[in-house]
Amino acid sequence: MSYGAHAYDADSRNADVLISLNGEMVPREKAVVSVFDSNFMLGDGVWEGLRLKAGRIPFLTRHLERLYGGARVLDFEKMIAPAEMRARIFDCLDANDMRDGVHIRLMVSRGIRATPYQDPRVCVTPPTVVIIPEYKAAKVDQRGLSLFTSTVRRTAPDAQDQKLNSHSKLNCIQACIQAAKAGADEALMLDPSGAVATCNSTHFFIVREGEIWTSTGMYCLSGVTRRAVLDCAREAGIAAHQKPFSLHDVYTADEAFVTGTFAGLSPVREVDGRRLGPVLGAPLEIPGPMVRRMRALYADLQTRASEGRDD
Repeated sequence: MSYGAHAYDADSRNADVLISLNGEMVPREKAVVSVFDSNFMLGDGVWEGLRLKAGRIPFLTRHLERLYGGARVLDFEKMIAPAEMRARIFDCLDANDMRDGVHIRLMVSRGIRATPYQDPRVCVTPPTVVIIPEYKAAKVDQRGLSLFTSTVRRTAPDAQDQKLNSHSKLNCIQACIQAAKAGADEALMLDPSGAVATCNSTHFFIVREGEIWTSTGMYCLSGVTRRAVLDCAREAGIAAHQKPFSLHDVYTADEAFVTGTFAGLSPVREVDGRRLGPVLGAPLEIPGPMVRRMRALYADLQTRASEGRDD
């Protein structure tokens, strides 16, 4: 079971899906990796979440660019070629006869280590590649999401660069725990200066006087959906800014929403117990007018930016 922007209803078809493990199709219950795998041992890996819509994957090239960029940053050796990775994704989908309504988790670890130790030079295999496709439809909370500002900060690039989509997510998990204990759906996280950065598993936007604001991007993942929303806004002539802003700006925002590959755009109803909406206006209807407009623009861009096996 998942919560907030990642909530979904269980689908019995997932019990029989085949998992791609280093290119081999394996039944779900037998899809295992070694205890010496770098991901299990140290969180030493990168990953992507993808959606399958009408047999195509929106923004696939952008996702693969982020995955391979992360692998380069972490200095992975002997990565399979991007064309082979793309083929493995579609091979796995074809093996499961999947066409629509599917979420795909693509995970790559540094590989198997000879012994429990940090040094990458003890790896004795090429990177481990796992592809997990599941039938998953986002379960939208019609009330909107509730956020809680965590005391756990996003780290500066010289500590752990938050642009890296790695499996090392303990700061996000700690923030998520705080939010859950506070009764919220997700955590809002600040950067080292106290400005708003992102959420623990989604990207955060506010709407003020017809403009869309999100963080500078220095302390958050280079989100594919985040980038798509900014592209949509600019194409439509909506002012969209990546800039520093504070919780004061959040509490007094006209609207807020979060973005992610799984659910797209999800409206936020409150942050730290403050109900959002125009300060001097009527209570905010959920979803608000900007979220409704951006959802339509994003859906159109998703369709235009969807890719197949040979694109």
